[in-house]
Amino acid sequence: MSSSFVQSVSPLAPIGVNAAIEAAANPDIKPSSKIFDEFALTDRVGIVSGGNRGLGLEMALALCEAGARAIYCLDLPEKPSEDWVKTKEYVERMGNGSRLEYISVDVTDQAKLWEIGEEIGNKEQRMDICIAAAGILKTHTDCLEYPAQQFQDVMNVNVNGVLFTAQTAGRQMARFGNGGSIILIASMSGTITNRDHAWVSYNTSKSAVLQMGRSMACELGTKNIRVNTLSPGHIYTKMTAQYLEKQPHLLEKWSNSNPIGRIGRSDELRGVVVWLASSASTFCTGSDILVNGGHHAW
Repeated sequence: MSSSFVQSVSPLAPIGVNAAIEAAANPDIKPSSKIFDEFALTDRVGIVSGGNRGLGLEMALALCEAGARAIYCLDLPEKPSEDWVKTKEYVERMGNGSRLEYISVDVTDQAKLWEIGEEIGNKEQRMDICIAAAGILKTHTDCLEYPAQQFQDVMNVNVNGVLFTAQTAGRQMARFGNGGSIILIASMSGTITNRDHAWVSYNTSKSAVLQMGRSMACELGTKNIRVNTLSPGHIYTKMTAQYLEKQPHLLEKWSNSNPIGRIGRSDELRGVVVWLASSASTFCTGSDILVNGGHHAW
């Protein structure tokens, strides 16, 4: 074995089979389960863009439930939504010490985001988790007639905003030297084209996020900062509900596009997000995780 090779050790070591072997050699050791400890986010701090509602808020809550000290939700509205306020109250009532915070900011404003990241770092003295979930989708538009400004608007939020959010957290992770996990929310639309949907700007932006995640993972690996992308399929949220109200036929169309035969629930992303954010996924970086009911399998 190369002398330059350094064996990584879990902060919960010994775990797994090594724990069993050690216990066999020492009868004074009482076996205990550590698997759920690996998923715990105790005392960790993170930011979630697009955290005012929908998938972003769902993910922020999951991080708090897993024990995070503080999760900062970044979003454009000056005041948080009613759903966010109720979720903050829910977190407080859980009594595990987690805090859900809200900050109004435009994710396309790189300088302001960096400033906010610095302020959070100064206050919390750490940064461990980033979920870049802010994104927009424009109406069906013929790719040959797509207006320049509309295309740029989508790219500014879905690509630039994702990069700036990742930078905001990553700079603080590097500052404190504890590593961290950056999760970029892409979409299955980054690797497939939604049939009969003229979404050239959205699909293009999500493809860019996939490559952004791989590129950042390769640059930041030696800093112990992991970067992965998460690609959801069709998920039912209040935003998609409004879309489906105008085109009710799409519910059946989307449901029949995967082997499970339905669209997803927002809570079905909770587990994978906590896994990616936690010590249970410490050897996972540069990967794209598909959660789409098997849409890609057909």
